[in-house]
Amino acid sequence: MAHNSEHNEPRSPPIASPAAVTMTPAEPLPLQVTTLVKRFAQVTAVDGISLSLHRGECLGLLGPNGAGKSTLIRSIVGRVIPDSGQVAVFGSPAASPAARAALGWVPQELAIYPRLTARENLHAFGSYYGLSGKSLDEAIAWCLNWAALDDRATELTRNLSGGMKRRLNMAAGLIHQPRLVLMDEPTVGVDPQSRNRIFEMIEALREKGATIIYTTHYMEEAERLCDRIAIVDHGRIIALGTHQALVQDAFASSSQVLARFDGPPDTLAAWVASQSGRLVDATAEFTIEHPTQIAALLESASAAGLQLVDVSLRRPNLESVFLKLTGRELRD
Repeated sequence: MAHNSEHNEPRSPPIASPAAVTMTPAEPLPLQVTTLVKRFAQVTAVDGISLSLHRGECLGLLGPNGAGKSTLIRSIVGRVIPDSGQVAVFGSPAASPAARAALGWVPQELAIYPRLTARENLHAFGSYYGLSGKSLDEAIAWCLNWAALDDRATELTRNLSGGMKRRLNMAAGLIHQPRLVLMDEPTVGVDPQSRNRIFEMIEALREKGATIIYTTHYMEEAERLCDRIAIVDHGRIIALGTHQALVQDAFASSSQVLARFDGPPDTLAAWVASQSGRLVDATAEFTIEHPTQIAALLESASAAGLQLVDVSLRRPNLESVFLKLTGRELRD
């Protein structure tokens, strides 16, 4: 039976459930990346990134397309060999047997067999990890429950909804219950109900003590799920911290004015630039220190021949930080 060609490689061997692992104070960090560099011809995809994760932490990895996120993730899983620097998973080099055993990777692309049932998929992937007998049966039962697929266990995978396939994909990649989990945009293309279920699955993993790297194009997911957020651009981490700390560092006590105007597009663009603002989807955005500055902005717009349609004041959020630091939308 054919399998997705991009995922024909055998998955890593199993380890014990996080709950069964004896943790000691001297145990190495789940992940330690040190001055990692990876070049492809003339392009430096990863440019000296250093990063560490603590046990049980969920780190959000954000960045525009081409920023270097995928190369970083593939370096951690051992699929990309860096030009310099080091990656250690619980103290073991990336791609070593110990690192592979401790790590689980859920790629964005579905890597499951469409002509097998959900249970048969889990049995196959559990076997790849070296599980058998009672331990395999228990792992399958846990995964079906975790992914809310108990009632679809005997359904052919090709007949499942997109959200169900996505959840089965997660279960197949994590059936060995690894201690370090890398998730690459696990909610892409799913409906809101499935997205919420995936959130619950991730929270259940955290309750078991797993450490997670979570890449996403949805700011609200990073804000909800992640303890810290790393923003990557041009192969470097340009900001790292909690959601609140990133907003504070970027904007201090400032607020944002969002306004829409009627008027010639060229006039609007020129006026926004003259006021040190930016246009995002035809909305003018300005950073101000005091709400009293709004009146002066609106008077200036009127003098430029622009008619106000609506205006609002808000505190900056994670998306505001991202735009300020990268100058791009997250999906650019």
